[in-house]
Amino acid sequence: MISYRLATPDDLPQMLDIYAEYVKNTTYSFEYAPPTSEQFAQRYQRIIAFYPWYAVEEDGQVIGYAYADRAFDRAAYGWDADLSIYLAPQAKRKGIGSRLYSMLLRDLTEMGFYTVYALVTGNNTISQAFHEKQGFTIAAVLPDTGYKMGQWLDIFWYEKQLAPREGQPKPVCSYQTACRLRSEPEPAV
Repeated sequence: MISYRLATPDDLPQMLDIYAEYVKNTTYSFEYAPPTSEQFAQRYQRIIAFYPWYAVEEDGQVIGYAYADRAFDRAAYGWDADLSIYLAPQAKRKGIGSRLYSMLLRDLTEMGFYTVYALVTGNNTISQAFHEKQGFTIAAVLPDTGYKMGQWLDIFWYEKQLAPREGQPKPVCSYQTACRLRSEPEPAV
């Protein structure tokens, strides 16, 4: 049985195993070496302090995960988020990635984000097709941006608008606040 839920610290070893395969055996991550368990835990803690991070498991085994993170550091970019998704081989082409992204996009819209981004390596045609199927468009192509595994690699910078840009935006709220708002009734006016 496949289940989708918020990731927990107990999931970190299995998620790191999935990510390590991408780092060691593909050009889809630009890290040269997998993060240590401590580094991955710090990354997780930093991200979940504000953003959602989901895990998907099948029969008790984590087979994929996806999360949002800040896209840029400056204040004026506060309504933009960057998405990441990693699936184990047995999770691919089953609609799992689409479901994870659907959950993230719902949450980010509710949190007040306007635009989401995904950076995809130029030779990762599966991820390119996935993002295009999810309604992302190419905002930019950065030629020969990274060097890994003996080759220069392009980056495709995908974007998706979550809300129209009209007037002054409201501040973005944290995932924890957005979730609380979802489960609480509207205040009486």
